Amino acid sequence: MTLVPVLLSGGSGTRLWPLSREAYPKQFLALAGEDSLLQSTWRRVAPLAGAAAVVVANENHRFITAEQLHKVGCKPAPMLLEPVGRNTAPAIAVAAMATLEQVEDAVLLVLPTDHIVRDEPAFLDAVRVALPAAEAGQLVTFGIVPRGPETGYGYIQAEAGEGVRGVRRFIEKPDRIRAEAWLAEGGYYWNSGMFLFTARRYLQELERWRPE
Repeated sequence: MTLVPVLLSGGSGTRLWPLSREAYPKQFLALAGEDSLLQSTWRRVAPLAGAAAVVVANENHRFITAEQLHKVGCKPAPMLLEPVGRNTAPAIAVAAMATLEQVEDAVLLVLPTDHIVRDEPAFLDAVRVALPAAEAGQLVTFGIVPRGPETGYGYIQAEAGEGVRGVRRFIEKPDRIRAEAWLAEGGYYWNSGMFLFTARRYLQELERWRPE
């Protein structure tokens, strides 16, 4: 199967104001080196890419998105433009449909473009470990080992075990008391918003659960 990166670059980034604004969201800022977060995302995933990346961006940012990606040798095929942001699930759906027109056996590695990943080898290893599960038809999400009782993130409660394991539940942003309890209990992870699955399986599940 062919791994296709899907770079989600449609966010407004207003939570990092005033550095990040609607006209210039944080994915276009160089916050951890010379590259912007968007550029860093592509460089990070490029060693695994089996086909050109699919990029989903806000229509208002089409030129800066194209310019920044061009500088790091990324030629999206295609770049999909959102006139209005409709959140993650519809963006992935459009990317999946567009990808299947070109790559029939596509496995999508869905990545927000506003992350800072310090340990890139560990990230690549995690994707490689998860790939067989995705190829077998599983919907894979990536959890981050929490460094503290953070209340600004969603959490994933995972089944016991090592490597790829089942998800018990997804939990929205908790208060500090619950976050501290989960940290002490173990088995809870920050929800990274990164996913790995085949394009066909994602669309099948979307039709099953959200046919409208």
